[in-house]
Amino acid sequence: MARLLLIEDDLTIRTPLLRALRERGHAVAAASTALDGLRDALDDRPDLVVLDLGLPDLDGGELLRMLRAVSSVPVIVATARDDDAEIVRMLDAGADDYLVKPFTAAQLDARARAVLRRSAGAPGTDPVLVVGGLRIDPRARQVTLDGTPVELTPREFDLLHHLAGRPGQVVTKRELLTEVWRIPYGGADKTVDVHLSWLRRKLGESAQDPRYLHTVRGVGVRLDAPGSAR
Repeated sequence: MARLLLIEDDLTIRTPLLRALRERGHAVAAASTALDGLRDALDDRPDLVVLDLGLPDLDGGELLRMLRAVSSVPVIVATARDDDAEIVRMLDAGADDYLVKPFTAAQLDARARAVLRRSAGAPGTDPVLVVGGLRIDPRARQVTLDGTPVELTPREFDLLHHLAGRPGQVVTKRELLTEVWRIPYGGADKTVDVHLSWLRRKLGESAQDPRYLHTVRGVGVRLDAPGSAR
């Protein structure tokens, strides 16, 4: 069962699409504004987003750019805009497909299944990372420590995943802010410190007694398996 997020403000379109997609076996949530859609996409981590461009609070194209800055979730733009330049612009901005209204639920379902197949079948995408007793599965967004599940917030997961992709390397706060938070460095490095503190607590360690997360003063942080020689 795929989890879809439909961002569409027109109730006469949203309601029948929700019903039809659910009848086709999908779990579908809906949002009627861009900001609600962005929040739901980041909090609920759907498998695919269906995005209208004519939203009441923010243009859907701007929402797509915001979403692409923090997420790789597949996106199908579903809109009445049929201008070739607009289609190219949205695909260049990161949309995985573009569907022009009016369309049937069957057409959207077929496009969704095709995009999900491509996403799932991408070779070498999102490999499971293992560092010591830590196992990080980016596709399922699950972490286990010595076989026990570790409950992380989305941001804590992204932080750990980024560090686990560079085991044994010192990663600077500048890089973490840029790559994990997608914000420029400067004045926000306390954000990194706070999230590292929360992450350490969930991994059963502290800055004074680290097992995996080692602070390199004045430089950054390094993720190492316990017992790794340094």
